Amino acid sequence: MSWWTMNGLGEGGREWSIEEKFRHIAEAGFDGINGFVPLPEEAAVWRRLLAQYGLSFSVNAYPRTSADLINFIGKVKSYGPVSFINAQVLTPFLIDQDAEALLTNLHTVSSEAGIPLFIETHRGTITQDLIRTVQYVNRLDFLRLTIDFSHYVVAGEMHTISDEAEDHLQALLARTSSIHARVSNGEQIQVNVGDDGGHRMMSHFERWWASGMRHWLQAANPGDVFPFVCELGPAPYAITIDEHAERKIELSDRWSQSLLFAERARTIWKQIQ
Repeated sequence: MSWWTMNGLGEGGREWSIEEKFRHIAEAGFDGINGFVPLPEEAAVWRRLLAQYGLSFSVNAYPRTSADLINFIGKVKSYGPVSFINAQVLTPFLIDQDAEALLTNLHTVSSEAGIPLFIETHRGTITQDLIRTVQYVNRLDFLRLTIDFSHYVVAGEMHTISDEAEDHLQALLARTSSIHARVSNGEQIQVNVGDDGGHRMMSHFERWWASGMRHWLQAANPGDVFPFVCELGPAPYAITIDEHAERKIELSDRWSQSLLFAERARTIWKQIQ
């Protein structure tokens, strides 16, 4: 479960406390949390609650340089063990050989630290261009991805999925190490898929999730874990209507949508075994 998704969730107009959020995540059957390195004053609480509920923990990083990642890993190690780092590399205008050199350096840093690094497919980052990202995958054997195709669908206004787009997307799925669950309709980054997941784009995303899982399984070793993260962002990711100037009302329930995505992921996982 994405900790970002838990932002603002609660009942009766009150946001859940950190302890309540942990309890809801665990009781809903999630196996871990993808979030951020806790502040030093909160680290002990996080370690205690993760252990209490038996949850794994991974963190998000936003490096621009290899030095940024070195500094970030220092904070990670001060906190304690994490299962992997998900990176949005904030250099959207770095391309071709310069981009490949940065990705190589980031891989070297994470390898030396002994922490897996997955590069997220995301707008406004080094992977924002679908065609160039395919080139990086073709040229860098080590590159492993967190797949979130909602960014390519909205950036490319993919109301339908052409054969050419599908070929590019499948090339990236061959390097899947993690998936972020979110559905775009080609105009909005994150849409309500309905209580039954019946949105017209849902079948495409489920097909991509299944493909990524299959590729991962082909290379997996005993004991490896595949992170499928339900990551639905609060506003402005979530579509809202203005009730009045001070308050925005979301058009969908992020919690129930997350539970739906988790259920669909488990079903797909069983089907491809």
